[in-house]
Amino acid sequence: MRIAPARRWTRVFVGVLALLAVSQVVVPRVSAAPEGVAAWAALHDGPQQYPSMYIDWDVPITMSDGTVLKANVYRPADANGPVRTPLPTIVNLTPYTKLLSMIAQTALSVPVLSDAIVGFLRDFELPGTPLAALTDATRVAGGGFGRAFAVDPNLIRSGYTQVVVDVRGTGFSQGIWEPWGPKDQQDTPEVIGWAAAQPWSDGKVGMTGASYSGINQVQAAEKQPPALKAIVPVVPGNDLVRDMIAPGGAAIGILLPYLLAVNAAKFVPDLVSMVQGNFDMQWLADRLASPMSFMDVGIQTMGTDSFDAIQPQLRDVLDPDSPIRQAWLGHPERITVPTLVIGDWHDNFANGEPRIYQDIPLPPGQKQLIMGNSYHVNAGFDMRGKPGEPPRIDVLQRAWFDKWLKGIDNGIDGYGPVTMWQQGAGWTSNDQFPRVEASHRRLYLSAAPSGSTATSAHDGTLTAEPTSETTRLTVAPGLASLCSADAVQGTAGLLVFSGCGKDARVQELSGLTFTSPPVAEPTTISGPIAVHLNTVHDATDGYWTATLNDVAPDGRSVTLSTGQLMSSMRAIDDDKSRRSPDGAYTDPFPLMSLAARQPMVPGQPTQLDLGLAPTDAILRPGHRLRVDVFAGNYPKGLPIRPMLDATELKPQHLQLDPSAPSYVNVPMAGTPGW
Repeated sequence: MRIAPARRWTRVFVGVLALLAVSQVVVPRVSAAPEGVAAWAALHDGPQQYPSMYIDWDVPITMSDGTVLKANVYRPADANGPVRTPLPTIVNLTPYTKLLSMIAQTALSVPVLSDAIVGFLRDFELPGTPLAALTDATRVAGGGFGRAFAVDPNLIRSGYTQVVVDVRGTGFSQGIWEPWGPKDQQDTPEVIGWAAAQPWSDGKVGMTGASYSGINQVQAAEKQPPALKAIVPVVPGNDLVRDMIAPGGAAIGILLPYLLAVNAAKFVPDLVSMVQGNFDMQWLADRLASPMSFMDVGIQTMGTDSFDAIQPQLRDVLDPDSPIRQAWLGHPERITVPTLVIGDWHDNFANGEPRIYQDIPLPPGQKQLIMGNSYHVNAGFDMRGKPGEPPRIDVLQRAWFDKWLKGIDNGIDGYGPVTMWQQGAGWTSNDQFPRVEASHRRLYLSAAPSGSTATSAHDGTLTAEPTSETTRLTVAPGLASLCSADAVQGTAGLLVFSGCGKDARVQELSGLTFTSPPVAEPTTISGPIAVHLNTVHDATDGYWTATLNDVAPDGRSVTLSTGQLMSSMRAIDDDKSRRSPDGAYTDPFPLMSLAARQPMVPGQPTQLDLGLAPTDAILRPGHRLRVDVFAGNYPKGLPIRPMLDATELKPQHLQLDPSAPSYVNVPMAGTPGW
């Protein structure tokens, strides 16, 4: 690897010191892949066209408003230095500092050590033990996520230039950080235009990156910059408020720690520039002007004790017509470039990833969807290229760029187009999602005992017909949700090692369960799910969570999908919602507006519709379908202070009434026998 001389030894020294700290995010060279696509892995992991890389550090890119962003430019190199042939360019904009990308890339450049460590983690298995869930965290090293998140040296050596840019107001870039805001989004097409115009670029640009950088790709593609030719967003979001920031109106519990981490990282200074005497004073001025960007909004959600006291910035977040909310609303229907979406059924953005794929107006092949079985930070743990598994993320993105940026007919457009982990079965491919054979069916909540082994506040039944008796069931807020699939999801997967996402029976201790009889034949579930509840409150607000679960004969309860709703945020936008032929919601779209808030009337029955994230699953013979209902969901969600105070943390009631039944509208195929 060749490095610009002025900074060679400083960068290498920093990289070596950081190697051990980041070895878990790198991936080994492996050759195993499913039959038919092994050539992609062999091509990616084998000898490359160029032997090394050359890195230009902290290259300034001036935006139209004068703000200077900083980029590291990775170029293929040979014995004579960086190659001069114009090549396709891959852009990644990150708020997590390109310093982290450099550290990860440095680790990737020590093949003997990194390959040994990651090779061990990739195959580390503890099945049947209390630590089995730990492998969900360690195996991610073998799925290519690290290279998609940071830099892929093999991609560069194969004939691509990669540009990693610090988002405005983060890393070494100037400006004020405004997460996914209008200025943030305006920068990306300008960076793409800059990259396409450089002498080392052939004018064709692709984008890569995960999480924030995945969302950034989708937002950029919507704007249709001419040079952008293909994107590979990994765990991206679509409607950021509904998908992640405040699903159902309750702010996600990890929001404040996330904002704090990004704001802290943006204060790491460019030490090399300080030593060389060319430190960027505008960078410092911008940091001092906004030391804790957006943290005030996060703090206000917990500290504001009345709706009248809500400050303008938080009020904008609660207004769907404000500039920031409009910026957070995706428009994948505007995307015209080939797009490979990689998501997961238990990701924070699971509600949006299939929608991005569905709404892109391109034929299958030019758009593809891969949905795994993991959470946010361990995406790709089940994509190691082993028999029965999809290729690694880095292998897939290399094949995607080769096809759409270099015009290589490698067959990637014939893969999928929808590759899904079918919960309860394993990896499958299909022509579309949801599966065409699935149709929505109502299953009603009944107080009659199910006969299952559920240990809950009340064990009820899912029935094909409404209950004939009126019953009121009560559920109180509790903390059993601390060990739940929602807790793991709400912490972006950081709790995956705890094993709490593997079995819902701990969480069910504080909830209401409604369980079907065992299915007689394999029964498919595919698509979005909606839960309709007839509720009664003792306060002026409430907080409802519902999950759809697969219950095994031994009693193990596995969460397939989840959704939540603040009772006062129950107003639905019918124009954006979807219904089944019988008129029931399949995909309710809450307005999520402070202006549309409707306080509850204590003692008055009120009907609510909760949307659960779409999923794909199969119930095996002998398994049961279960709906869990809870009165809270900490730490995944925490209502803003005025709404939390309005709940008074009082018990909530489910009114099972034949004249106003409660039910789940679930997309099913097969003959369950009930």
